[in-house]
Amino acid sequence: MSGILLVGHADIFLMIVLSKKLSIRAKKFSVYRRLLTYATSVLIYLLLRPAFGCVSDLVWPFWDPGTFFAFVGSGLVINTFITLLHDSVLLYEHKMYSDLELSRLNAANWEAMNLALKQQIQPHFLFNALNTLKALYHKNAQAGDDYIVHMANFLRASIYHHASNIARLEDEISLLTDYLEMQRIRFGTAMNCTITLPDETLKKFYLPSFSLQPLLENAIKHNNFTQELPLVVTISQKEGWLVISNNLQMKNMKVPSTNYGLANLAERYRLLSGDDIHISEAGNTFSVSIKLLKNENNDH
Repeated sequence: MSGILLVGHADIFLMIVLSKKLSIRAKKFSVYRRLLTYATSVLIYLLLRPAFGCVSDLVWPFWDPGTFFAFVGSGLVINTFITLLHDSVLLYEHKMYSDLELSRLNAANWEAMNLALKQQIQPHFLFNALNTLKALYHKNAQAGDDYIVHMANFLRASIYHHASNIARLEDEISLLTDYLEMQRIRFGTAMNCTITLPDETLKKFYLPSFSLQPLLENAIKHNNFTQELPLVVTISQKEGWLVISNNLQMKNMKVPSTNYGLANLAERYRLLSGDDIHISEAGNTFSVSIKLLKNENNDH
């Protein structure tokens, strides 16, 4: 009983110390924990060996092979049982944590989809779209037809193509392209967006659903731009990150904003990958960097 209690308390103490330096879900934590707990349990039993001999009125030479290996074996066996008990507790804790994270991710994802739908049916979106369409048909019927096609594709994708938590990058770019073409028809050369992403990246990586369009809309909403001073947006890859940048030409009158879209995107990234999105404002450039996800079926 003395050996079991001491080994049990020592194991818990070592786990607490390791958890302050390493995540309990990290592989290093598991490796260091086993190495340290087994070594400690063997040491505890060897230190208890003289006490057992004294209680039994026996004198055991330290290097007596029979008792030496018996106590070493006892330490290993007891630590194995205690480790299995702790593993079962940790496994249950991991399951509870995963269920909680999944619930939060699902909630954030549904909020994002709800936000996407709200954005598309907001009066200002429909008002601008219909006014642009009316003006186009007075000037250029073909441009009006093109606008309708892109608007229909964009609305259809917003409603039907975001049932999952994440989407392939090429699908997100396709959705963004329809929205972008609508804005290009509306603003002409006053807005320029350049996407430089290799085909391999488009097919290999994933993003949380409906990640890019709110970032472009945010740039349009908060900046002044004209044909002489256009809004320039670039989307590129930097190592494992997608970087969306635009030049800053902030409006003199601040546009009311809750920053809900950006906050929702940051929360979904934290839940999916454990990473934060990086927002930077350097000089006249505003940029948002978001992590490219590698596997749609992986629990990031």
